[in-house]
Amino acid sequence: MIVVKQQNKSEARNSDSPREAEGRSRALSVTRNIGIIAHIDAGKTTTTERVLYYSGKVHKIGEVHDGTATMDWMIQEQERGITITSAATTCFWNDHQINIIDTPGHVDFTVEVERSLRVLDGAVGIFCAVGGVQPQSETVWRQATKYNVPRLAFVNKMDRMGADFDKVLAEMQEKLVANAVAIQLPVGAAETFSGVVDLIKMRGITFSEDDMGSRVEYTDIPSDLAAKAEEARAELIEKVAELDEELLEAYMENTDVSEKVLIEALRRCTVSGLLVPVLCGSSLKNKGVQPLLDAVVDYLPSPIDVPAVTGIAQKSEAEIEREASDFEPLSGLVFKMATDKYVGKLAFVRIYSGQLKKGQNVFNPRTRKRERVGRLLRLHANHREDVEVLYTGEIGGMAGQKLFTTGDTVCAENDAILLENIEFPEPVISMAIEPKTTADKDHLADALQDLSDEDPTFHISINEETGQTIIQGMGELHLEIIKDRILREYKVKANAGRPMVAYREGVQKPGAGNFTFDREIGGVHHFASLHLQVSPKPQGAGNALVFDVSSSIIPNEFHSAIEEGLNDALLTGVLGNFAIIDMEVKVIGGEAHSVDTTEMAFRSAAVMALREAVSNSSPTLLEPVMLLEIDTPEEHLGDVLGDLNSRRGRVREIKALADMQVVQVDVPLAEVFGYATALRSLTKGRASYTMEPQAFEPVPASMQDSILNR
Repeated sequence: MIVVKQQNKSEARNSDSPREAEGRSRALSVTRNIGIIAHIDAGKTTTTERVLYYSGKVHKIGEVHDGTATMDWMIQEQERGITITSAATTCFWNDHQINIIDTPGHVDFTVEVERSLRVLDGAVGIFCAVGGVQPQSETVWRQATKYNVPRLAFVNKMDRMGADFDKVLAEMQEKLVANAVAIQLPVGAAETFSGVVDLIKMRGITFSEDDMGSRVEYTDIPSDLAAKAEEARAELIEKVAELDEELLEAYMENTDVSEKVLIEALRRCTVSGLLVPVLCGSSLKNKGVQPLLDAVVDYLPSPIDVPAVTGIAQKSEAEIEREASDFEPLSGLVFKMATDKYVGKLAFVRIYSGQLKKGQNVFNPRTRKRERVGRLLRLHANHREDVEVLYTGEIGGMAGQKLFTTGDTVCAENDAILLENIEFPEPVISMAIEPKTTADKDHLADALQDLSDEDPTFHISINEETGQTIIQGMGELHLEIIKDRILREYKVKANAGRPMVAYREGVQKPGAGNFTFDREIGGVHHFASLHLQVSPKPQGAGNALVFDVSSSIIPNEFHSAIEEGLNDALLTGVLGNFAIIDMEVKVIGGEAHSVDTTEMAFRSAAVMALREAVSNSSPTLLEPVMLLEIDTPEEHLGDVLGDLNSRRGRVREIKALADMQVVQVDVPLAEVFGYATALRSLTKGRASYTMEPQAFEPVPASMQDSILNR
């Protein structure tokens, strides 16, 4: 939970001294924790590689297409040319420390974006100058909005045919409802793209061709862009003045606002989330990255510019704040787990307040247990550097911790705080997996447990009827990567079945159920009676439990047992052993005996009462529906649409983009297995598509029986 509290730049810097311990290498005010977010193939990792090169962190630019990118260190990433796991690193620019997390763009790994944004202070959204705002761009933008993360935007690939900076800017304003404002203009486009115009300092910027763009040269604004630049700067000043009183006052005195005043006002508006500055360039052609780094320093917040983190005090259960200060009690959030063959389990942690020291005992409010910190690490992709202390505002790793998992709070036991956890989406696809030999059985179980600890969207279950191990994930690629890691990284020989849809169950109308558990087990009498009502909730709202019953009827001490029973019943469903979603369960009555009532009795009564209530509420099978965006040449559009129609697709929009047609369509996941092969065949390999989950919708009644009887 974030409490909005603005603090301007001068106030932040004046508060540095009492906040910071002597051992810090960089002040809080010159620290930036940022993420790189975008649709797949927009150029996130390519941009990050240039950032590392120009900041001196690496001495050779790694390329995604060559499999040499520093941040794509997993062999699966290098082979596929995509980012799978978010990678953290630190670099320095203009005496500022920039901690960067490069996130995946593929929807199957959207959890990596979610948990990274939860702990970041700012983000750089990268957009393709040709593709514009694409589906996954919208998803990651919504995630950033959810966590109130201030953003910059970088329109990349200005060197490509069809690049259109103005169109992308308009799409950001329309599709993302972002108050996007250009602080640069491109000089040329496609093959004529040669640099940018800086609207803050009103000058041209070019980048040398002979040394990988390392030398930045400042020039006069090209004469053919002078009028457009003046107009764009006036629009920029007007937009900022509408939001910032200090700039408005300066503007009223003199319409020619100084660059210092404009930068400070733009920073205040960006930090408060009121405005998104937009830059442009071509990372692959080494143009525009250094001004982007300048913008990160100038406009994105430091840890003391963002609101204080809030949480629940362990003792009083009151909401409390923790300021960004080395002298506050320790509070940090574990946002990612990884298994490292050299250091064992590695917990990625963001420190919000206090200091995390090697050798100290830290407390986990979830487990109510303490654990000693063995090693602390600063991270650079898959390289580690041992450190003695992680200070407020830093991101690092705790090695070898056994009690922590994603979303856990790290704090001091004598002043414990529970920070808001991270919510993760439900898996939509499943697959059976089994060891090839008996000797591999335990190794497979260990590998699956490690991978489950790393990835909260990767679930493991056992099919009670067949005894098979079922793994669930966010898409075909997700499970393919999991299977590949089991075989190559963990060296476990295993057989995997075909991917299957992870169906869910839901109810269509309110209903009621009751059950009385009255048995003697092992010479002990167990009694409990429970009366429930269930009703459907809006799509995507999740499940809710309400106790609308007096404690004199059902004593409060049995509430947790009832909740456990209901959660068990929700996981198994009533139609086909699928989890029930988007339903409210209300406990409205029951009975308890002063002597014979037990927790076990209420847990069992809850399971049976819920089953009866759901059976009386028109239960239905739900299937995941995906949003496909297909880029196809116009001559193949008819074939593509005909194929989508046969797959139960519902077309949302068709639009022209350069020489291609872009089709957005909702299609049930069950109908798109192997779609990549079919699309290649239909379009002679010229079309491409991306896909992301949208919602769970009822399966047509004519198909439900065949699915349930498989």
